[in-house]
Amino acid sequence: MSTNPAPTALRRSLGLWAIVGLGLGYMTPMTVFDTFGIVTGETNGVVPSAYLFALVAMVFTAVSYGRMTRVFPSAGSAYTYASETIHPNVGFLVGWSSLLDYLLLPLVNALIVRLYLESFFPQVPGWIWVVGYVAAITAMNLFSMSSTSKVNGILVAFQIVLIGVFVALTWAALNGGAGTGTAFSLTPLFHAGVNIFAVIGGATVVCFSFIGFDAITMYTEEAKDARTVPKAIVLALMIGGAIFFVAAWFAQSRFPTLAGFHFTDDTLPEIALKTGGLFFQILFISAAVAAAVASSLASHASVSRMIYVMARNGNGRISRTLSFVHPKFRTPAVAVLLVGAVSLLAAAFTLEFVSSMINFGALIAFTMVNATVIIHFAIRKRQVHGAKQIIRNIVLPGIGMLLTGVLWANLHFDALTYGLIWLAIGIVTLLVLTRAFRKRLGVKLDEDGDAAIITREGAPSEAVR
Repeated sequence: MSTNPAPTALRRSLGLWAIVGLGLGYMTPMTVFDTFGIVTGETNGVVPSAYLFALVAMVFTAVSYGRMTRVFPSAGSAYTYASETIHPNVGFLVGWSSLLDYLLLPLVNALIVRLYLESFFPQVPGWIWVVGYVAAITAMNLFSMSSTSKVNGILVAFQIVLIGVFVALTWAALNGGAGTGTAFSLTPLFHAGVNIFAVIGGATVVCFSFIGFDAITMYTEEAKDARTVPKAIVLALMIGGAIFFVAAWFAQSRFPTLAGFHFTDDTLPEIALKTGGLFFQILFISAAVAAAVASSLASHASVSRMIYVMARNGNGRISRTLSFVHPKFRTPAVAVLLVGAVSLLAAAFTLEFVSSMINFGALIAFTMVNATVIIHFAIRKRQVHGAKQIIRNIVLPGIGMLLTGVLWANLHFDALTYGLIWLAIGIVTLLVLTRAFRKRLGVKLDEDGDAAIITREGAPSEAVR
């Protein structure tokens, strides 16, 4: 195999802040207002505490992602780490679990847009908005429309500016006696009637807001410097976490309870209206819709690509169908349409349920990334000499495993039930692919470094053109 770069290799053009911006775009800062009502009810009014718990858990995981990205600089995915450090079969199941959250991310964006438009046009059935929106996003992906880091940066900046305006308006309202009457009260963090289990329950909902910092690993092949990605992972998480926490703090201070809210499944429209009137509500929802559109395009394209590369080297009619490339548009057309079909379920599901479902796969991936650090550095490389190595290679990833494991164990019953069903389907699929473990699976990247390919050992692997 030639060591020369393939003609289609990705250009290393992304600097540190461009990658951080892409991570924040995936995280969608406006989401804090969408789930505010759900988490307020879940935690009895301490949304900032839920974000703080989730952020702490994610920090340890972000460090683990950064370390494993250095070990496998062209394979920025949890399933690749698990395959290389544990076993390809384990990697496949981690990848299968991750596929659940990637597949549902476009659905979440469609659901959020449906809720926005329902708040403005309550007389129009929600399914109409879902069908129209999903059709538009699917068509744009089918015709190979993609966003750039500059456009993403503008959308992220738009969100942050409006969140800043929200904070300023809320500060003035608090000083005028609204809500808790002050921005410095500890009531949003803790008060009578709150317990740790309620906070953890809320954290299982809000941790889906942090999904995106791990997607930064997919830009490894486009980073100007190999050291950029690990730094960007931590920076995106910390900046995003700070935005979530501050926004949640002021929202909870201004609205200690849900009294006066008519629609608690998505409180963003009413929060905006109560904070700054109709004009501010229009601006706020415009920013939220723009963020959802950008996230929809990116997540739809990403999961379509993942389905395509996982199916491309498989055998049988299903694999050939899912790996079909449109001869004119040069896009994985069937995979794109499949994701669009799944996204239509946004007409029936609630935001709370789907966000919990997403967390099932994500938290499994996060837990396994922490585990791979221990296995790779502490067990395989035996870097356990001295307190520093023990802390870095065992204690820190161990804490990350514990915290993400606690979040996973506290998912809603329905999310656990359907997530386990999905995992069971993955196990059956693995048995079929491996012929009851008589064949070995391998996980490799294509030459572009875009995504993992699940292949039978010894099968030829071609780059995606």
